[in-house]
Amino acid sequence: MILPGAEPFLLPGGPHGVLLVHGFTGSPSEMRLLGRYLQQQGYTVLGIRLMGHGTTPEDLAHTNAADWFYSVLDGYELLRGSCGRISSAGLSMGALLAMLLGTVRELDSTVSFSAPIFLREADNLSLLPPKPAAEGQYLPRLRKLLPGIPADCNVCYNRMPLVSIHELLAVIEELKQALPKLRQPLLVVQSKRDHTVLAESGTYIYEHAGAVRKELFWLAESGHRVTIDSERELVFAKTAEFLAK
Repeated sequence: MILPGAEPFLLPGGPHGVLLVHGFTGSPSEMRLLGRYLQQQGYTVLGIRLMGHGTTPEDLAHTNAADWFYSVLDGYELLRGSCGRISSAGLSMGALLAMLLGTVRELDSTVSFSAPIFLREADNLSLLPPKPAAEGQYLPRLRKLLPGIPADCNVCYNRMPLVSIHELLAVIEELKQALPKLRQPLLVVQSKRDHTVLAESGTYIYEHAGAVRKELFWLAESGHRVTIDSERELVFAKTAEFLAK
């Protein structure tokens, strides 16, 4: 059963479709406000739910990186049926998947929010059990309540499977290898106060992406989930401006 508020959403608009991809242990809810904003700007918006997300942490533990990317590919094909142009945008791990999509499918542009290349708690990864030993183990995950954000825009798990962290790390490595093949216009949005991802992640993506037209946009006050944090309106406006170019 899908958690209330974690449902995927389709917001009809014009012929330019935007595929929104949420983050690890998150749900489409964290992309909903951005989706509504983009719809108001005339875009058709699809907020997908990655396999294993928005239900139970146990479901997540039984999925892998390939499952998550198949969810993105499915969303792309759905949008392709009604939109002549498609762009992708993702948050955190969703940004990795949104960029990977651009290496295998035709996109107008891609927007990356808080994509993890270098994790702030990377030192703790040495304590991560090997994948077989990690099965059945979970780590508490706290998500702070953000002022002015409705509950249905902040739906996520309070535990994450350790085995799924191995899959997240695999996505990071795949994206690092694929970045030179990312040719479509790219906007990289990164906060200097991100508590999950080192800010150098944004610089790395900007420098290694193969795109000719690319931009690195810094935020000063936001945490990791910039689509529902204090500078979200700035993020929304910058995203719409970039997509319209």
